[in-house]
Amino acid sequence: MLANHRREKILELLQEDGSAKVLNLAKLFKVTEVTIRQDLEKLEKDGLVIREHGGAFLKDVTAQVKDFALAHQENLDKKELIAKKCLDFIESGDTIILDSGSTTTEIAKKLKGMKNLTVITNALNIALMLGAEPGIEVIVTGGEFKPPTLSLTGQKAADFFKDLHVQKLFLATAGISLKAGLTYPSISDLVVKKAMIEAAETRYLVADSTKIGKAAFASLGALSLIDYIVTDSGIEEKHKQVFDDNEIELIIAS
Repeated sequence: MLANHRREKILELLQEDGSAKVLNLAKLFKVTEVTIRQDLEKLEKDGLVIREHGGAFLKDVTAQVKDFALAHQENLDKKELIAKKCLDFIESGDTIILDSGSTTTEIAKKLKGMKNLTVITNALNIALMLGAEPGIEVIVTGGEFKPPTLSLTGQKAADFFKDLHVQKLFLATAGISLKAGLTYPSISDLVVKKAMIEAAETRYLVADSTKIGKAAFASLGALSLIDYIVTDSGIEEKHKQVFDDNEIELIIAS
């Protein structure tokens, strides 16, 4: 992996987890600790991270948590359309899983006012948003806190879903690679996503079209893990064919 590409992936990981240790990054990227320190020095020089003893943390992450603001706020117009479309598949009496993320947060906003709905989530911002709704029961997983995504992750979060059975999952992703499948910047998230998928009868992947054809660092698995993808009209024709080939129903929000 070239240095610029590795630094890009390190930054993506920090934008997801908030902080990282040099030792762990060296193991993850299979380079020396000296190389990782040089990478972090460059990222700090560019004003993107702040180094500390043994690692680094994302710049402005403290302010993000204080303001309860998500880090990834791009393409909100597309995400809002996707969220609106997802309401067609949520009914009174459902128990659903809402993954953490900016698109699923848009779904949560549109659930306000619904009755007889149970929402299981690992996203603290979603829990607070829906927790006071009289018609919605909110259940939150345990796990390790990730500041930039305001979410809970790791094995404890995954264990929460053991032996659960829910009607529907609305799953987020960082990138949909035609080779690597569903991808994420952080390895700690993979066990949580897998557990969510195993707990759900029907699995909707919610992702705007800019994520299709891109790959983050860690692969969750093949596209066949999901049943539907809800995206926007910006999806390319060649990508439509890939979903068709994998027998995944494509739902276009417009």
